[in-house]
Amino acid sequence: MIAEFRSFIAKGNVVDLAVGIIIGGAFTGIVNSLVNDIVMPVVGVIIGGIDFSNYFIALNDKVTATSLGAAREQGAVFAYGNFITVVLNFMILAWIIFMMVKLVNRIRLQEEKKPPAAQPSPPPADVQLLTEIRDLLKSR
Repeated sequence: MIAEFRSFIAKGNVVDLAVGIIIGGAFTGIVNSLVNDIVMPVVGVIIGGIDFSNYFIALNDKVTATSLGAAREQGAVFAYGNFITVVLNFMILAWIIFMMVKLVNRIRLQEEKKPPAAQPSPPPADVQLLTEIRDLLKSR
């Protein structure tokens, strides 16, 4: 069983998947920063200057806080601003992945369109005739 497990781990697909997950985790941090630090403040300014991620509706009378973190400590809240932030995160990430796949597909298409390596030109007729004569003499 250990040998089979070692063989499974050593396969290229498992290693590729692990690398993809690690890079995806790092990329998620970049996208989160892009959304939270760049996109959402601009959206907040456009819609009135309020921090968009702090939009919520209190679901009970005990919630009096104005920030989402403090409101969650006081009770149940409907955090629609945070949800919108996460959806925008997803949309940006999906767009970036789409653009990357599109670029890779374009590169692959260009590779497929490359002409094959040039075939050597056929020898002159007299050399070809001499080669045929040689081959016939060898076969006797």
